[in-house]
Amino acid sequence: MTEPRSGDAVPDLDPTTPSRDLAALLDMTGKVAVVTGGSRGIGRAVATAFAEAGADVVIASRKLDNCRAVAEEIEAATGRRALPVGCHVGRWEAAEALFDAVYDAFGHCDVLVNNAGMSPVYDDLSAVTEELYDKVHAVNARGPFRLSALFGERMAADDGGSIINITTAGTLRPGVDDLPYAMAKAGLNALTLALAGAWAPEVRANLVLPGAFDTDISKAWGPEAQARAAAMNPMKRIGVPGDIAGLCVFLASPAAGYINGAQVLVDGGLFRTL
Repeated sequence: MTEPRSGDAVPDLDPTTPSRDLAALLDMTGKVAVVTGGSRGIGRAVATAFAEAGADVVIASRKLDNCRAVAEEIEAATGRRALPVGCHVGRWEAAEALFDAVYDAFGHCDVLVNNAGMSPVYDDLSAVTEELYDKVHAVNARGPFRLSALFGERMAADDGGSIINITTAGTLRPGVDDLPYAMAKAGLNALTLALAGAWAPEVRANLVLPGAFDTDISKAWGPEAQARAAAMNPMKRIGVPGDIAGLCVFLASPAAGYINGAQVLVDGGLFRTL
């Protein structure tokens, strides 16, 4: 049997045996995790969970002051290093600057979570401007493409790693109210499946598709729409950021060492008939 890459291996544990120490497999000590959109919502919860699992984290978001505040909270709560980086992921050069900042600070990266997203509201499809469309595509698809190319290639050359792309269940049943967002995230779905074969087995890539979640995007719907979404769900609520955080740690960890190209729906069972 070939020796696993260090990015997926746990010392003195054979991942093929049923007696694995799951706590050790989920331990991210010594790893570095980069989370875009990490200063609030799902990204903040994911970054915190990685730090709680032992990883050093990079909090990347457009507003540096927000990143700094979250990084300070994470460091105080977990004792792990948290690096704040101001980054507008929709800009090609900003993605490259984030990559350089991570490797300058840590010398390696083991996990990239492409979580940053935006979904501006509009009155109807004809009201969508070219500027809005291009901005939505840049943040939700173009930026993750560039970041994945940079980090994935470097991970493969080093000790391996994991890329996790957070998109939306709306890519499976898109509607007209957030169509540019769903289209861009659908592109990210396709990117993930391609990446699962790009640098395997050194680098794994997986996809998380949240349903309705209590984030800034859903708050823009208004309380009545949020209540309707909760009533429709078998769980009788919409998701909260913590519902995804543990999943991301698992997908990045050696416990998920054979999970590659997976598409994990996190919607409380709403789309269970698909």
